[in-house]
Amino acid sequence: MKRPWWVLASAAALPVLLVASQSAWPQGDAIAGAWNHHQERVTWSKGRHAVFPYSRALPDSRLTPGALNPAVTQTTLRETICRRGGYTRSVRPAERYTEALKRAQIREYGYSDRRLGDYEEDHLISLELGGSPDSPRNLWPEPHQVVGGWGSYAKDRLENRLHWMVCHRRITLSRAQYLIAHDWIAAYRRYLGPVPYARRRHHHRVYR
Repeated sequence: MKRPWWVLASAAALPVLLVASQSAWPQGDAIAGAWNHHQERVTWSKGRHAVFPYSRALPDSRLTPGALNPAVTQTTLRETICRRGGYTRSVRPAERYTEALKRAQIREYGYSDRRLGDYEEDHLISLELGGSPDSPRNLWPEPHQVVGGWGSYAKDRLENRLHWMVCHRRITLSRAQYLIAHDWIAAYRRYLGPVPYARRRHHHRVYR
């Protein structure tokens, strides 16, 4: 397997380090060949929430390969994502920006369900793992509900776990970034277990 390589770029006012193309970030068999918009099968829960097929749990790597914030490195952890008192609020993009991007990307992804509430405009590499705050290459309309429970709420739990591991030196920052950008479901199964906890949870973190 080829190792990921990085290309310098900029997005809006904040420089970012873009994660390379699909060949550099090969996807797992969970979505291999699945990004055919004609094969989308969205069902509906009793509460009339869209439930997406398993193939939609991971983003299309051609559209959302991931991008990094170059201010966050292994040597700046204490000053950035692991600092006491919080970090992500200081870099989180404005809601008006992410909502407009969500609308555009729902169309770009070819989703038949256009209801904004069924998606989280999520950072593939989360802010607490040094992901770019505003690069469209690091943001995508992630479904809340996916068959098997592999929606946005499960990914949030993995982000919490990897953030804790990075800040407690159990894993390197670059490794955590690779795992979540490459195949977050595989990372979840490795570090949290085979069955996702698919409900929204609010975690208190010492570093945020």
